[in-house]
Amino acid sequence: MAAMDDGVDRVQGRRSPPTERVVQVLDFLVSRKERRFGLSELARALDISKPTCLGILAELVRGGYLVRDPATKSYGLGPALIAAGRAAQQGFAAGPVARRHLSALSAEYQTTCTASAVVGDRIAVLELTSPPGVRAAAKVGEMYPFAPPVGLMYVLWDGEEALQAWLRREPTLPVRLDRDRLRKVVEECARTGYLVETLTPVGQRLHTLMAGVAAHDLPPELRDVLGEMVSSLGERVHLDAEHTDPGAMHPVSLIAAPTYDAEGHQAMVLTLYVGAELASADIARRGRALAVAADAITQEVGGRRSREARH
Repeated sequence: MAAMDDGVDRVQGRRSPPTERVVQVLDFLVSRKERRFGLSELARALDISKPTCLGILAELVRGGYLVRDPATKSYGLGPALIAAGRAAQQGFAAGPVARRHLSALSAEYQTTCTASAVVGDRIAVLELTSPPGVRAAAKVGEMYPFAPPVGLMYVLWDGEEALQAWLRREPTLPVRLDRDRLRKVVEECARTGYLVETLTPVGQRLHTLMAGVAAHDLPPELRDVLGEMVSSLGERVHLDAEHTDPGAMHPVSLIAAPTYDAEGHQAMVLTLYVGAELASADIARRGRALAVAADAITQEVGGRRSREARH
């Protein structure tokens, strides 16, 4: 722990003057949120040269973090800060709530549970719980590309528009799109409220490797070979309708369920790791428990289930 803390201190000790100036501008305007300031006023108050200050202001305006009044040529806080503030508020509220529910699931099933979400154009692991003596199946802070074939569970319950937007993203690897299969996955997951992913150990290792690297930078030949080894979209999902034998055992990698924000959109995905064979009844039992926990988190943080996801 001491070594880790030392590393954190070293990172925190590094200074970036350009970044500091951006923070200065935002801090100055946030502390005077009811006023607007011109370029000369800001440059003088913050002791920044006018050209540098203008560059910072122009970029913040472009990103929506500030607005510029064309008549007075003054600057004030922009709408992007509202969205950022809401996201931060929800994140701080959801973190402890999610951890409490995940801890209960980890203890009951003696396994790793996580809460993750799409942050920008990547998927990030935000919370993790794992019982003593159980090796965690993930790490907080792990990042994965949010592009096919990775990320289906982050749009699965968010409506057709979100699903199609994800499908249009440039794939990390070449994949096959079986639309009929994908439609069955969407329908079953909407009905049950959870997704069951089934992977062989080799497939799981490949999937993790593929998700953790910048696949766009791989040689085309290697990308094609890896793409042929990766299942088509939706193929890794266990569907009840395809398994009618009540006594059969099914290899399950993980089970996932969504939480929702105040607008009814997916916020986080809760994941319960399995890594074993389960009977259909055991799969359903764990899936329902995870979905109940996700619904409880949604309710506690002031979210609501979307119309498309109600089951």
